[in-house]
Amino acid sequence: MKKALKIFGIILGLGIIFLIAAPFIFKGTLEKIVKRTINENINATVAWEDLDLSLFRSFPDAALTINNFSIVNNAPFKGDTLASGKTIKLDMGVMQLFNKSDEPIQVNSLFLDEALVNIKVDSLGNANYDIAIKKDAPATSEGETDSAGFSFGLKNYEIENSRIQYSDAVTSTFLTLTNVNHEGSGDLSAALSTLSTKTEALASFKMGDVEYLSENSITLDADFQLDLENQKYTFLENEAKINELPLTFDGFVKINETNNEVDLTFKTPSSDFKNFLAVIPKEYVKELDGVTTTGNFTVNGMIKGIVDDTHIPTLDIKVNSQNASFKYPDLPKAVQNISIAAELKNETGLLKDTYLTIGGLTFKIDDELFNLSGSVRNLTENALVNLALKGTINLANIGKVLPMELEQELTGIFTADVTTNFDMASVEKEQYQNIKSNGTLTLTNFVYKDAAFKNDLNLSKASVSMSPGTIRLNELAATSGQTDIQATGTIENLIPWVMAKQDLKGRFNVQSNTFNVNDFMTSETEASKGTAKASEASLQKESVKIPDFLDATIDFSAKKILYDNIVLENAKGTVGIKNEAASLSNVASKIFGGDIAFSGNVDTKNAVPTFGMNLDLKKIDIGQSFGQLELLKYIAPIAKALDGDLNTTLQLSGELTENLTPNLATLAGNAIAQILTAEVDKDKMPLVSKLGEQVKFLNIDKLSLRDVSTALTFNNGKIEVKPFDFEVKGVKMTVGGSHGLDKSIDYNLTMDVPAKYLGSDVTKLLAKLDPKEADEMTVSLPVGLTGTFTSPQVSLNTDTAVKALTQKLIEKQKEELTTKGTNILKDLITQNSGSTTPTDSTKTTTETTKQEETTKAVKDIIGGIFGNKKKKDDGN
Repeated sequence: MKKALKIFGIILGLGIIFLIAAPFIFKGTLEKIVKRTINENINATVAWEDLDLSLFRSFPDAALTINNFSIVNNAPFKGDTLASGKTIKLDMGVMQLFNKSDEPIQVNSLFLDEALVNIKVDSLGNANYDIAIKKDAPATSEGETDSAGFSFGLKNYEIENSRIQYSDAVTSTFLTLTNVNHEGSGDLSAALSTLSTKTEALASFKMGDVEYLSENSITLDADFQLDLENQKYTFLENEAKINELPLTFDGFVKINETNNEVDLTFKTPSSDFKNFLAVIPKEYVKELDGVTTTGNFTVNGMIKGIVDDTHIPTLDIKVNSQNASFKYPDLPKAVQNISIAAELKNETGLLKDTYLTIGGLTFKIDDELFNLSGSVRNLTENALVNLALKGTINLANIGKVLPMELEQELTGIFTADVTTNFDMASVEKEQYQNIKSNGTLTLTNFVYKDAAFKNDLNLSKASVSMSPGTIRLNELAATSGQTDIQATGTIENLIPWVMAKQDLKGRFNVQSNTFNVNDFMTSETEASKGTAKASEASLQKESVKIPDFLDATIDFSAKKILYDNIVLENAKGTVGIKNEAASLSNVASKIFGGDIAFSGNVDTKNAVPTFGMNLDLKKIDIGQSFGQLELLKYIAPIAKALDGDLNTTLQLSGELTENLTPNLATLAGNAIAQILTAEVDKDKMPLVSKLGEQVKFLNIDKLSLRDVSTALTFNNGKIEVKPFDFEVKGVKMTVGGSHGLDKSIDYNLTMDVPAKYLGSDVTKLLAKLDPKEADEMTVSLPVGLTGTFTSPQVSLNTDTAVKALTQKLIEKQKEELTTKGTNILKDLITQNSGSTTPTDSTKTTTETTKQEETTKAVKDIIGGIFGNKKKKDDGN
């Protein structure tokens, strides 16, 4: 007994050692088999991060695990990922590890986790899953392989948390399954067997432009009979659910050599009207427990025929309901008189012949009846749409019949009486004359609430009428806060816009008694009300954007427009909106006691919005305009010390901030300003006050300006002012220079001042002149203005002024000396030429006296000029 136990222990120990060592022994061999099998059979790039073999994980089977794998296509889908995933695990019998090198390894089970399967068929019919290498060798007998590899005799398989995508450009079919969890069990190695499956997923299905499913929850518990020899798969016991709508299937799918054959029928197992509510996504209808219903709802469908490059199966899917109703237990109202008759059909097997007919969708809430009917034909090519809507819906009742979580409480009455028929090609080619629509749409007493805005938008009435080729906005009346709006106009493409096909195009006439821009500014967020420690991310705002779906022209007029503390009166103009840009033209208004004319553009398409504008202001009040407009404050900060009227024209361009206000540092352009008349208040501007302190003779208290004009240039955050002239109580002044966004200034001021104001040295020089001349004598006084507008530095260059005056006086006295000397010499020459009469003693005496006086005058003038030097010489 002890010997037997000892032998058993040795065997057990060796077995454990083998189980531990085997992965290291066989891992390399298996990895070589996997790579060789791939290279010999697959025309694609296959890669994985790690391959692992374990004899414990699936004991008594061996488990081969491949982590982070991918299969990437070669041409014609080069670079596309056919499949990828986190984990794929293959289980096989341990004895399979001892197979000969030319024998395949049989896989018993497969597990796939977090996989992506991306199946594509291009417009030429090429399929990206067709990656098997074509071989010319003779076919092997059943169950044999021509080289070492794997054969699949699966007993069970499982797929978790995966995604499957299928797109077929030939048939315009798109299917997406997300959150896929699927498992199956059965003997897949047998020629005829039964496979039991369970499936859960979210399904989206689209054919052409028609979307039939959008992330609808689907489940399928089904048993299939597998005839692997004939590749025929037949539904046995099964039940599927789309959302909560139950369906059962009968029939089969058969894969032939040149096509696929489908013969399926399906129906609802019961006719309870709850089946209809089950089709609606849960976020809209919530749980159906406790809901009372009357009437019936049935779905019956048939899909039968051949699937190949040309054909699809014929279809006949009917949805019907008669005299039904439903009511939720916690809601006050019921939906009654529900009738549904819809059919999706294809009788030829050609995709283009698929059509949808809505014989009628009717329901009533209270006494308000609504009906929709119509058809959509030629679905996959040039779809032909024929629809009719008629009835009334009280929007407030929607929340009283369905337990929907609405973003806001709905109010208002929607009324429709419209018929329309058109083909999608005409819509896409903007051939609106082919859209035949007639009738009216009206919305009254609608209230739109949004936490981002300060006030509700109250739409008292909006009325649209349709006729072939024309859609008119007959009336729109709305208010928000202080703002009232009335609008009429034409809409070129309401239908394609509603279908999200095109921008909304039209021309509108908008009028307002009061339009307060502040009513439409976003309200302050809680984050912005927080402390200074709030994160920058929480305070960051998105830039204001002009809607990208608008392609419209708006002619507007408003008796009063309010923006912050600015008031525009009798404003009118035109705004063109397209490609996230607005162009304004012929804008005119009353503002600041004068007139404004404006044109320009704003472009918000790029990350940083930009603008350009031409602005013409006539006789505006300087104090009001420069006190309230940030742009004008920047252009001329000194203007806040002025009280009067101004004309100015501005041509500007630059970038805008997130609130669509000019970024002053980016301004470029020019301006011309003309002060018609203005009084100066030195107490409102330190620069003016400082200048008055430095230049005592300048009577700033009585400073006034009239008809002063200048030109300005904007460049890199600076304003350059060209020199301009004006007078201050008889003092001519010339100013030029620049100032910046940081309020720095660099100006040169030249004053043509009376010379007598320059001090005692200048007074002595002026004493040599005639008193009248001395009083009228002027000199240029340079003044430098630096620092900032709030802390200015004023420098007077009196030395330069005195030197200039001295030179001026010397030149003047030289001129006078030359004139007087010439007259004296002339008299002397006249006397010596004998022009006097010797016998005339009286004349001789008189002329002698004049000559002496003239000679004395010359000496006095010369002495006056060089007197100082003579005195100095005498002193020496």
